[in-house]
Amino acid sequence: MNYKLIIGWLYPTLMNIYGDRGNVITLTKRCQWRDIDSETVMLDLGFPEENLKKCDVLLMGGAQDKQQEAVARDLFKKTDALRSMIEGNIPGVYICGAYQFLGKYYKEASGNIIKGLEIFDLYTENPGENAKRLIGNAVFENETFGKLIGFENHGGRTYLGRNIQPFGKVIKGFGNNGTDNTEGAIYKNSFGTYLHGPILPKNPLFADYLIGKALEIKYKTTVKLKKINGDLEEKARLAIAKRLSVRI
Repeated sequence: MNYKLIIGWLYPTLMNIYGDRGNVITLTKRCQWRDIDSETVMLDLGFPEENLKKCDVLLMGGAQDKQQEAVARDLFKKTDALRSMIEGNIPGVYICGAYQFLGKYYKEASGNIIKGLEIFDLYTENPGENAKRLIGNAVFENETFGKLIGFENHGGRTYLGRNIQPFGKVIKGFGNNGTDNTEGAIYKNSFGTYLHGPILPKNPLFADYLIGKALEIKYKTTVKLKKINGDLEEKARLAIAKRLSVRI
């Protein structure tokens, strides 16, 4: 069977810092190396819902406050469509600001409350300008993917509710809030995380999971991905792990 994946890149112009576009490149190349066709749909400000609904996997990065305000106004108009896709098990990775958007609210240092999409059972608070920013290389462990590596840079502290699971346990770094040793969140096939870097090229097992799951949902069949050489990715992972004195 000739497979094809449509990758939806949410707000590529405004939500694209710390190399998050590398996640799109990674999915595209890992499909190409397996002779899987792929198409990337750029879902920028004002995109029609029809373009979102045809996507098989979703990616959304982070941004600074001003850009996130513009995105929030546009994204609220599409909340029902995005919620439907997430509830329908469409795989997705939502990073930093995108991760925060999916929660109940974001409380700014001033005390101002920015309403979230309320798809994920979590909330985020910024403790203020005098608080330590959570920044640096990070490693966390997930039962399925093992140790995942990335780079975090965030002021907000995210706290998970009862109806959502953490993506993993922090080994090095800060994770969601720097206190409870959790990093990110998983809801159905959607993953929220603070790891930039970007996360997918540094963690090919996770990238391949997204590809495989997206194909299985689209084609309603079990899909076994062709094995590809991963020596270069593993060398990169080992180099970062060594720098952090972490065994992977």
